[in-house]
Amino acid sequence: MKILDRYILSRFLFNFISCFTILMIIFIFQAIWLFIDDLAGKGLDLWVIGKFLLYYSPSLVPTVLPFTVLLASLMTFGSFAENYEFAAMKSSGISLYRAMRSLIIFMIALGAFTFYFANSIIPRAEFKAYNLKRNIAKVKPAMAISEGMFNDIQDMNIKVEKKHGKDDRLLDNVILHQKNSKGENKTVIKAKKGELISNEKSDILKLKLIDGYYYEDQSPSNPKNQENYPHAKAKFEVYTINVDLSEMNEIDLEDESHNTYKMYNVTELGYLIDSIEDNNTTTIRNFSDNIYKRSGITTMNRSYENDTVKDSTKQQVEEDKTPASPAPDNILDIFEGRKKEQVVETALSNVTNIVNTIDSRKPELQRKDMVLNYYIMAMHSKYALAFACVILFFVGAPLGAIIRKGGLGLPMVVGIALFLTYHFLGMFARNYAKDASIPPILGSWLSTIIMLPLGIFLTRRATADKGLLNVDSFMDPIRRLIQRFRKKDEQ
Repeated sequence: MKILDRYILSRFLFNFISCFTILMIIFIFQAIWLFIDDLAGKGLDLWVIGKFLLYYSPSLVPTVLPFTVLLASLMTFGSFAENYEFAAMKSSGISLYRAMRSLIIFMIALGAFTFYFANSIIPRAEFKAYNLKRNIAKVKPAMAISEGMFNDIQDMNIKVEKKHGKDDRLLDNVILHQKNSKGENKTVIKAKKGELISNEKSDILKLKLIDGYYYEDQSPSNPKNQENYPHAKAKFEVYTINVDLSEMNEIDLEDESHNTYKMYNVTELGYLIDSIEDNNTTTIRNFSDNIYKRSGITTMNRSYENDTVKDSTKQQVEEDKTPASPAPDNILDIFEGRKKEQVVETALSNVTNIVNTIDSRKPELQRKDMVLNYYIMAMHSKYALAFACVILFFVGAPLGAIIRKGGLGLPMVVGIALFLTYHFLGMFARNYAKDASIPPILGSWLSTIIMLPLGIFLTRRATADKGLLNVDSFMDPIRRLIQRFRKKDEQ
């Protein structure tokens, strides 16, 4: 490696490591602030909290690393241009491409390492962080209840609007679904207030509910009584539920038996995506077959075909095998009078029932598609991150050479603006891709694809020693047009 390549690479690496370290510290402190309510004051060891933050840190790399590449390239090449080092290189016959050669090789290697990191390190860290938090929540039940969403605690699903008081033990607006021995949610309890009561010497956690209602679906021995006695309802002032913590107190914080879509590598995600697609296809096919059979079309077709065969046979016997008359264009013409009205009423009732069935099943089918989209985006995001690092370098390096400013002033402002554009484009694309408003693959790649032409444009401008925008190229056609109008007015 030549002296110039070593010099440029060392300057870039200094800025890269400095920016990456500072940004990681900032984002880790943000994570501490994010989880402070869940971790602080719960009697957890500092070792457990530190281990959780260590496991959580790799998940910050997909956000920090592209920003670091963009900012380091802006600072490095902006400093070269500001100190006329680029001018000295160009006077010696060294082009921008030649100056970037060592960094291009480094960025390709960084992109390969980034893919390995996203494919191997991040899933493993996510796996450990998720399971550690889940196991901590089992040991500290108050942590297992998140506000505004349903939380699974043993044989209950509980949702609270707000937690407050010491150790978040006081609950507001509690909704609780209690499972029976078969795992069915047939009991619903609603209360305005709630309280978690525990004792260090006891393995029983008391959930005290205040001022609420108790609903329970009934299962009569005779199904005909289901409509007369659908559920039991009772009002209560105080209702106490005991939760046995004897098993929870034996929880191993190193247990790793739970997975989410963020915890798989590309090979595993590909296998899971195929399985989910097959499962979704089978579910939709079975549902459509069920709807088709419930519509009565198959029964009507068989009945109509049998009647047609009988009538045709009878006519052929009576009329010396004369062919039967063709089927009517309108099936209602087969019936007369009141029967025709009954057929129409039955058909409308069937259609209404089918539409209601489809509407009730639609959220479940949409949720299955959303899960599939999450897995597809998780797989393609690993590839997109590696390419984003390379592409953002070709955005930041030539832009730094154009603006000719180093340090943390203007490069920081420009870098933040560009990164926010990249980040929010990716966030909006992923949000649209979740419900299939756009293809999930596009949701993972959109921000990177948009930055690609910008990188090509800036690299060409910087190589040709042109500014960011050539105002004259826009103003000259306007000036010529104005001059033409003036000449016509003078004539």
